[in-house]
Amino acid sequence: MSSSSPAQEAPTRHWLLVVVVVCLAQFMVVLDATITNVALPAIQSDLHFSPSDLQWVVNAYMLVFGGFLLLGGRAGDLLGRRRLFVAGISVFTLASLLDAVATSPGMLVGARALQGLGAALVSPAALSIITTTVPEGPDRTKALGAFAAISGGGGAVGLLLGGFLVDALSWQWVFLINLPVGLATLALALRVVPESRAGDRAGGFDLAGATLVTAGTVLLTYTIVKAQQFGWTSGRTLGLGLGAVALLGAFGIVQTRRAAPLVRLSIFRVRTLAIANAATVLLMGGMYALFYFGSLYFQQIKGDNALETGLAFLPMTVGIITGSVLSQRLLARFGVKAVLAGGLGIGTLGLLWMTMLTPDSSYVGGFLPGVVLLALGIGNAFVPLTLIATGGVAPDDQGLASGLFNTSQQIGGALGLAILTTVANSATDGAGGTGADALVHGYTTAFAVGAGLLALGAGVVTVLLRSREADASAAAAEGVEALVVA
Repeated sequence: MSSSSPAQEAPTRHWLLVVVVVCLAQFMVVLDATITNVALPAIQSDLHFSPSDLQWVVNAYMLVFGGFLLLGGRAGDLLGRRRLFVAGISVFTLASLLDAVATSPGMLVGARALQGLGAALVSPAALSIITTTVPEGPDRTKALGAFAAISGGGGAVGLLLGGFLVDALSWQWVFLINLPVGLATLALALRVVPESRAGDRAGGFDLAGATLVTAGTVLLTYTIVKAQQFGWTSGRTLGLGLGAVALLGAFGIVQTRRAAPLVRLSIFRVRTLAIANAATVLLMGGMYALFYFGSLYFQQIKGDNALETGLAFLPMTVGIITGSVLSQRLLARFGVKAVLAGGLGIGTLGLLWMTMLTPDSSYVGGFLPGVVLLALGIGNAFVPLTLIATGGVAPDDQGLASGLFNTSQQIGGALGLAILTTVANSATDGAGGTGADALVHGYTTAFAVGAGLLALGAGVVTVLLRSREADASAAAAEGVEALVVA
């Protein structure tokens, strides 16, 4: 069955329940990118991770998630979006169980990678299900706004929920919590989510392309992580870097020679899609600075427990949701470009504020203003990013467009975390070691670089994005009436 009108895919009265189910799944997969952050000290102690390898608990998930998202989007177009959605939830839930019973660093990192594969099947299918099920107009605007709020706010909720679970139970529960949620989502999906496929299903899977892009991205991240240890100009670093470039270059060549490539490179001729994905990489690269280093700041410098650390990030969740709601009204008044650039600019100010933290900074005067500004900025940016990343492409390309957008989020977060961790470690070493002042100097240096990434994103949007194109792309994603918000 090919995808056509939303009315043919599901009765109108059912679309709201469909949105609830796919947003629940998206919340679960986004949550897992950050829920482990507050559990890292406990995981490190229990499984004997080295300090340099600890970040792979986060990055193994994010890299495989990002590396296979495009294959997941294409598979959804070919085999059916509900089918991939259900398969992804099943893999994700099983991997969560394996995470919880891990007894060694290698076992946990491997299970996290499998969890990322499940997420890579779920996420693009979720966004495609919304765009092929919800009627055009204000209803789709609200549905995409909810999806954007989940995508932006799930990470912040992960810190709070993770803190509660680690403090009240154990680190294993940050993974066990996925079992009842995954099983419930699976049962609901089988009942209420309609099946849809691309009308043109010629070709097949580009497994070679997926393998090359994932291997290249993982190797690039590993190179960045190890550059401080090996030396930036050492033969090992340069050799690894050249290997990563070769793999990514081979991926590009394969894409131009396959009849059904993983990424049809011509899709980047849609300017709004290309700009949205570039801005998303930069936004996520900077945003994860706060999640990772903020968690370490509260636990290693302030001596807070996991729950107290999670509570410290509660305003971020509220701020992202508030920003997402406000953005839907601001879009009608100011247009996509102004809201997106403004959101990235506000987020930049938030991270710049964080550069002033010291070991003695108070929560209200030191941390809170920065986190509120960053959260409002992220919330304002995510809705227009979601709209222009999926608007302006043919219905049969929705899986690819969704996969690209989600890939940008995960790859941006993984590469950003690798870069910022390396920068922070270098700054800490340069400041004299592992004392509180040196550690905070490393964190604030990472915040400064993160602010630079968001500022660069704002510049890309301001210089390259055309207001008329952006508004037209958003209208295509949500229906012409969608820019008039009641």
